[in-house]
Amino acid sequence: MTRYLRAAFILWVILRYGLDELALSGFRLRGLSRIITFGRKLDAPRGQRLRQALEHLGPIFVKFGQVLSTRRDLLPPDIADELTLLQDRVPPFPSSVAVATIERAFRRPLAAVFETFEQEPVASASIAQVHFATIRLRNGELRDVAVKVLRPGMLPVIEKDLDLMRMMAGWVEAVSHDARRLKPLEVVAEFDKYLHDELDLVREAANAAQLRRNMASLHLVMIPEMHWDFVHPEVIVMERMRGIPIAQVDRLQAAGVDLRQLARDGVTIFFTQVFRDGFFHADMHPGNIQVSVEPGSFGRYISLDFGIIGTLTEFDKDYLAQNFTAFFRRDYKRVAELHIESGWVPPGTRVDELEAAVRTVCEPYFDRPLREISLGMVLMRLFQMSRRFNVDIQPQLVLLQKTLLNIEGLGRQLDPDLDLWNTAKPFLERWMLDQVGPHKLFQELRDQAPRYAKILPELPRLLHSYLSSRDDREKQELRELVQEQRRTNRLLQGIIYGGLGFALGLLVMQFIVRVRLF
Repeated sequence: MTRYLRAAFILWVILRYGLDELALSGFRLRGLSRIITFGRKLDAPRGQRLRQALEHLGPIFVKFGQVLSTRRDLLPPDIADELTLLQDRVPPFPSSVAVATIERAFRRPLAAVFETFEQEPVASASIAQVHFATIRLRNGELRDVAVKVLRPGMLPVIEKDLDLMRMMAGWVEAVSHDARRLKPLEVVAEFDKYLHDELDLVREAANAAQLRRNMASLHLVMIPEMHWDFVHPEVIVMERMRGIPIAQVDRLQAAGVDLRQLARDGVTIFFTQVFRDGFFHADMHPGNIQVSVEPGSFGRYISLDFGIIGTLTEFDKDYLAQNFTAFFRRDYKRVAELHIESGWVPPGTRVDELEAAVRTVCEPYFDRPLREISLGMVLMRLFQMSRRFNVDIQPQLVLLQKTLLNIEGLGRQLDPDLDLWNTAKPFLERWMLDQVGPHKLFQELRDQAPRYAKILPELPRLLHSYLSSRDDREKQELRELVQEQRRTNRLLQGIIYGGLGFALGLLVMQFIVRVRLF
C-alpha cells in the first residue's frame, strides 16, 4: 500500500509543478499541454519548477538532478543552470537539529566538543549538511575543520523510494524482453547498497582515508584528513579544505588556473583511481570538487563527499583496460572478441558482425573534440547495437558508467576542445605494459613473498605426507614420471652440450681459416 501511495505522491508532484506540461511541450504537443495545465499557476520558469519538484521528491531524485546538471550538452541552458543548485544548495535543515544530532552522537554539549561552531551551514546536500568549526587536538593545537551532519529521517524516505523503484523494475522486467537485458532489479539493488552506505558516515570517513592514501603519490588531488576522535555514524569531522568550486570557471581563470591542464589532470585522476587502484570516487559532480589556489597546492583538485565509492575486481579492471585500449587503437575485432570471451554476449555470436556494429558506432567520433560529439547519439546507437546482439548490461559497472558521464561533463566545462581519447590513451597503454612487464612480475613476487615464506618450509613434510597417502600404483606412476623426466633432462643436456661443441668447432675452424689468410 505504501508503494502505491508513494507513486500517487510522485504523480501529484509532477502535476503540481507542471512537469507534464514540460514533457508534452518537448514532444511538440503544445495544444494538449495547455488543456492539461489549465487552472494551474505555472508562472515560475521551467528549470526552477523542475528543481523544486526534485527537491520535493527526496534524495534519490535530487541525486538524479545532480547527474543531469553536468550534461549541458543534453539540456537547455536554463534547466542546466537551475539544476546546478542541487549540487550544494539543497535547502538546509535547522541548525538546532544539527546541534542536537552532534550532542547525541558524542554525548557531550556542543561547547565541550568544539572550540567554535558556525551555526549557519556552508553547504547542504541531499544526504547531509556541513558546518565549519574549530577543534582542539590532543596536543593542544587548534585546527579548522568541517563538520558533516546526517540529514534526519533519511532512512524511511530512501526505503520508500527504493521500494517503489523495485516495484517498477519488476513491472518492466515482466513486460519487456529488452528491459530484462538491462537487469533493472539488479541495478536497483546496486543503488540500494550504495545509498545505504551513504547513510553511514563512518564508512564515508574510511573511504576518504583510503582514497587519501591511494592519491598521496599522484600530487594532483587533495583529500581531507579525517579526525577519528570525532567520527560517528551520524557525524564526521574532517580537515577544512579551501578552494574554488570547479563550476566557477570565471574565478578559476581570474586566479590564473590553467583550465586545459586541469581538464587533463581530471582524466588522469579518474583513470588512476579506476585502473591502478580499482577504488574510485563515484559521485564526482561539480558540487563535490574544488580547486586549490593556495601557494603550496595551486591548481590541485580537492575532492569532497566520499559516500559513494566504486570498486572493481582485477578481472573487471583487466577487461575494461583491454576494451579501452582496443577502442583507442580502433581494434574493433578485439572489442568484439572481448565481449564474447567475457560472456556479455551469447557464445554463438559472429565476431565479424559484432566487429562491424562496434565500428559503425564508434568510428565517426574519433579525432573530434568533445564539443562536437553528441553523447546522446552515441548512447542511443550503442543501445541499439546491444539490443541487436543481446548484450547483458553489467550492474557492477553502473557506477563507473555514471562517473564517466560526470568526468566528461566536467571536461566539457573546463576545456570544450579536450580530446578524451588521446588524453586517456597513453595512460592506458602504460598501465597495460605494467600489467604484463617485469615490474608486475616483481610486484607479484614481493606481494606473495610472505605467503611463499610460510609454505616453503612445509613442502618436504607435505610431499612426504602426499606420497605416503597414495597407493602403490600411484607411487609407481610418480616414479615413472620422475624417471621420464630424468631421461628428458639427459637428452636436453646432450643437445645443449652437442650444440656448444658444434659452435666451438665452428669458432676454431673460423680462427684457423683467418690465420691462414693472414
